[in-house]
Amino acid sequence: MTLRIHTIIGARPQFIKAGALSRTLKKYPGIIETIVHTGQHFDTNMSDVFFKELDIPKPQYSMNINSGSHGQMTGRMLEGIEAILKEDKPDAVLVYGDTNSTLSGALSASKLHIPVIHIEAGLRSFNRKMPEEINRILTDHVSDYLFCPTQTAVDNLHNEAIKNGVYHVGDIMYDATLYAMDYIKTNFSVFKKFMGLPEKFAFMTMHRAESTESMEEFQSMMDYALRFAKNHNLRIIFSVHPRTKALVQKAQLDDTFITVEPLRYFETQYCLSKAHFVLTDSGGLQKEAYFYRVPCITLRQETEWVETIECGWNRLWTVENYKLRKDITDYGDGDCAEEIINLLLEEFL
Repeated sequence: MTLRIHTIIGARPQFIKAGALSRTLKKYPGIIETIVHTGQHFDTNMSDVFFKELDIPKPQYSMNINSGSHGQMTGRMLEGIEAILKEDKPDAVLVYGDTNSTLSGALSASKLHIPVIHIEAGLRSFNRKMPEEINRILTDHVSDYLFCPTQTAVDNLHNEAIKNGVYHVGDIMYDATLYAMDYIKTNFSVFKKFMGLPEKFAFMTMHRAESTESMEEFQSMMDYALRFAKNHNLRIIFSVHPRTKALVQKAQLDDTFITVEPLRYFETQYCLSKAHFVLTDSGGLQKEAYFYRVPCITLRQETEWVETIECGWNRLWTVENYKLRKDITDYGDGDCAEEIINLLLEEFL
């Protein structure tokens, strides 16, 4: 018997997670994965190149939906994904994280009575103003198999009366980061262009709507980052997301900031491995900083990755001090993909 899974991806973090699972799926001939790429991230440096670098199968479907409001994009994705699922009739649909692609894939499948697999289920920031929070809540409530990275995520689902099909499997991002660490060691020459990095630097990214919709809010975060860098004798390498580019051009940034175009995945990992601090509003980067044991400052009012705060590797920019530092055991040992696949095989085959 063969298990046919359609994987719906479209945003940068999903490529990274999909890479970890797709590489592992190759060892299981009884599982056939079809990649459906919604096109949500439209910058080629943030999308197409990932399939090569992360060894993800080339998408069988590319929808190129990358403009419009949240409602417009989600509606077009729903329509396109539904047509694909009606034609192919897969055994299950797999989604990652909390993007519009995630929600569209989950809703399309559930309305067609196709089982939904949600990887990175159960996360909650408890901020309903975040589009991602709405996406993850709705996705969890229509999913049949909910693979949680932490016990806190499991508890969140139980608190919402979701108890069936819930598994704590660890964090798929840790699988991906271990792969990246090995890649950096064995392909060191690829990173020659980074030989001129400052001896001490913080690595910085910003991309969320709440960080980039107001010039005043953005400037206040830049001022904070500058003060932090001066206090710690650091330069800041700022990987500028397309959404942030216009604001960076308007902002008053001195030469403490070294602005660069969006880095490829392994370039980002290399910078993380050399950084003294990370400043970001990215959920994924908060965890990756921990995997490299680099202290992080989250440029948000809250985080869904509460373990990084509680264990002293992360703090919000509005909080002055870190908590006592200790290891996080909830994220697992880097075998999340294997555990997910084994559970799916038990359920479907």
